[in-house]
Amino acid sequence: MNPIHYDVTRFSDMDIYLFKEGTHVKLYDKMGSHLMERKGRGGVYFAVWAPNAAMVSVVADFNGYDAAAHPLKLREDGSGIWEGFVEGAEIGQTYKYHIVSKMDGRTFEKADPYAKYAEKPPHSASRIWKIDDYRWNDEVWMDLRKDHNAHDKPISIYELHLGSWRRKVEEENRPLTYVEAANELATYLIQMNYTHVEIMPITEYPFEGSWGYQVTGYFAPTARYGTPQEFMQFVDIMHAHEIGVIMDWVPSHFVTDGHGLINFDGTCLYEHEDPRLGYHPEWSSAIFNYGRNEVRAFLISSAMYWLEKYHIDGIRVDAVASMLYLNYARKDGEWLPNKYGGNENLDAIDFLKQLNETVYGAYQDIVMIAEESTAYPMVTRPVYLGGLGFGFKWNMGWMHDTLKYFKLDPIHRQHHHHQITFSMWYAFDENFVLPLSHDEVVHMKGSLINKMPGDENQKFANLRALFAYMTAHPGKKLLFMGGEFGQWREWNYKESLDWHLLEKPCHRGLQKLVSDLNGLYRSERALHLYDEKHAGFEWIDANDYQHNVLSFIRKSDIDEETILVVCNFADTVYENYRVGVPFSGLWKEIFNSQYKTYEGWDITNPEPIHTDPIEAHGREHSLSLRLPALGVSYFKLI
Repeated sequence: MNPIHYDVTRFSDMDIYLFKEGTHVKLYDKMGSHLMERKGRGGVYFAVWAPNAAMVSVVADFNGYDAAAHPLKLREDGSGIWEGFVEGAEIGQTYKYHIVSKMDGRTFEKADPYAKYAEKPPHSASRIWKIDDYRWNDEVWMDLRKDHNAHDKPISIYELHLGSWRRKVEEENRPLTYVEAANELATYLIQMNYTHVEIMPITEYPFEGSWGYQVTGYFAPTARYGTPQEFMQFVDIMHAHEIGVIMDWVPSHFVTDGHGLINFDGTCLYEHEDPRLGYHPEWSSAIFNYGRNEVRAFLISSAMYWLEKYHIDGIRVDAVASMLYLNYARKDGEWLPNKYGGNENLDAIDFLKQLNETVYGAYQDIVMIAEESTAYPMVTRPVYLGGLGFGFKWNMGWMHDTLKYFKLDPIHRQHHHHQITFSMWYAFDENFVLPLSHDEVVHMKGSLINKMPGDENQKFANLRALFAYMTAHPGKKLLFMGGEFGQWREWNYKESLDWHLLEKPCHRGLQKLVSDLNGLYRSERALHLYDEKHAGFEWIDANDYQHNVLSFIRKSDIDEETILVVCNFADTVYENYRVGVPFSGLWKEIFNSQYKTYEGWDITNPEPIHTDPIEAHGREHSLSLRLPALGVSYFKLI
């Protein structure tokens, strides 16, 4: 039997003080399981927070899961931390904490909240692991990361579910490993001119159908695709190809599976006891108690862990709206107001501010992105100015209005013109990302291509126009996998994307269009320099609803870089359509969503066009253009 010792600890008095205060942001260095030596003998130190337990012991491979074999000792400093050193415990062995509640004597077997690795689901034990032996090769990327993540640089994000991007059909339809995915994905992202990849949650989770949003292991990359070191290699490979890695992270709620955080020591330790505060009706999950210091330290430590240990370049915080409002997804009588009688969750707001101040204080070159669907003010403004402190926010209003507009038959769009122009009223209120995410292609909503009206040719023309409009609209960009080549089916997390569709010219043409648009977005400074500033955008004509036409310019700090964008969302070709422009001279069409190379209808402006001294749209000079039906064209002064 492996002996257990209590004369070893990883905690200083300052660690305990910061833990109780809620400001210890590197708890992963202290809590959980750690390989170490005591008096020349190897073993593992264990530490777990369970203040309302009568007894805690480690049950593991090394003791046959015997609850009496290795009891831990409760620290005497009031921290609620139980600890002990098990001599002879080894890397790779599985373990859980056997907890006896002092409230009613019930027993629980819990996975380690701070585990670095876990068994592959459906198994649920934690695994002793070491991660500091990985040798990173991304020094160049890390030194230059601030340039890739800067607000005045292009950020075009490919959202990815690792388990279903590509699968090995010939090997019982298994998903790719971290390393297999990295090698194939890096090549693809370069081909497609993406700057970043956003991975749907890979923090360990029990139920495949939750897509990773019901978490049990906030410090463990899921074992479904490989080891922690293999996920580090995934990030390393991305960085070697100059691709930033954004991780989807879920501090808004957690799964209620018995081995997880729920009712951890027989009490509501991580969650609220009152279901009006602690139960999430939309997802049947538990809501964190953000007012508890130790819980805030746990969550912020998780964010810091991925940034420090895994070199993650950004974190997308899921479901921020559900955190901000106490009445989110609740009817009257199902929620409790705050101390001022309002519906704002003051503890969650304070937590988000502390989170962003902490991570940006440590890593100024990363990005924090909020999935926030309401009009809550100043989400992306600094905390010292009263904001939440995020770097970016998903523009859900733009997404909803744009998709509603594009679903309409073109003949009806003139009556809904405001839906396509309204976003410019608030486009610079926040630092926005324009998302066409996984949420828009599931639950019977239809794929992007199937949202488009008309026959097959019209559907592809509409989707090409949507992507071209999105690229020209102020804001960073995000597109969920499969949308770039027009997958017909809704996304299915159990299956690979339908890559065979690329055998058809219309799908290949759409994929090439997305690649070219990403390339233009990266190379043309006018399309990204002022993504968040009024200085980068100017309407030419927002009011031609009768023709379903929009025209505007995107600007940089150099006049000659100005790009004219003309969108014709009608199913009609317009000849000699006059557009006022800010500069006289020769303009060239640099992009057209109806180019033949995209399997478009080849209605273009092939020759450079000289301005005429004819007033239009309040400007002294104008161009006479040919506008393709269901097409978007870009022009540049030459």
